[in-house]
Amino acid sequence: MFKYHFMQNALIAILLITPIFGILGTMIVNNKMAFFSDALGHSAFTGIALGMLLGIQDTLVSMVVFGVIFALLLNWIRKKSIASTDTVISVFASCGMAIGLAILSLGGNFAKYNSLLIGDILSITSHEIIGLLVAFVAVLCFWFFCFNHLHAISINRSLARTKGIPVEWIDNLFVILIAIVVMLSIQWVGLLIINALLILPAASARNIAYNMRAYHFYSVVIAVVSGVLGLVLSYYFGIATGPMIVIVASCIFFMTLLFGKKNRR
Repeated sequence: MFKYHFMQNALIAILLITPIFGILGTMIVNNKMAFFSDALGHSAFTGIALGMLLGIQDTLVSMVVFGVIFALLLNWIRKKSIASTDTVISVFASCGMAIGLAILSLGGNFAKYNSLLIGDILSITSHEIIGLLVAFVAVLCFWFFCFNHLHAISINRSLARTKGIPVEWIDNLFVILIAIVVMLSIQWVGLLIINALLILPAASARNIAYNMRAYHFYSVVIAVVSGVLGLVLSYYFGIATGPMIVIVASCIFFMTLLFGKKNRR
């Protein structure tokens, strides 16, 4: 199967995307932001629509720019609002997607954006792989330099401030990173399932890990295994790659859930 150039590109992309999801997923789960990445994914249509209205030809540029602005605004409001975080994020997700769909449907051109719903990893180009490589390096740098601070913030924001941690800067940098990764990946992974790929590896790792180091290691391994196995199975069964990866990751989650319960007993 890997004698084809498009399959080689897809494999390279999987080996870059899945570790990113594994690393980011642990921090998203720790900070209870599972719905945050989902809201960002739903706002992709609004980014495309605004880019179209502004005459921006490259939809990826408009998605990334809008995604970053949307993430910062959502992060600010969820900290200021008296409503629960889940409520605020759900409202933003629904509103963001509805506005995008409304604008894109005006000219009857929505059909050409249907591919964003399930993604197409097989269409990725060498130029786009370079973009994923840059994102991969950025996530590694953030994890190396900022994870301890972010972890302290997730435990107790007030205590983190007393320790001299720049809480607002770290928090905003984190949501910007999530926005960039989500918008870069959404056209290959799919809007409907990108949040599952971010959350499932970390959730599976949490079932079996006994310390933070193992938690990150298991999350990355599960993400990579799910990605590669999903790509192979999708090729032989003729199923879209993104959904197949989620199916594999879901099976791993349920296995780790049972294994973790057994060990705890």
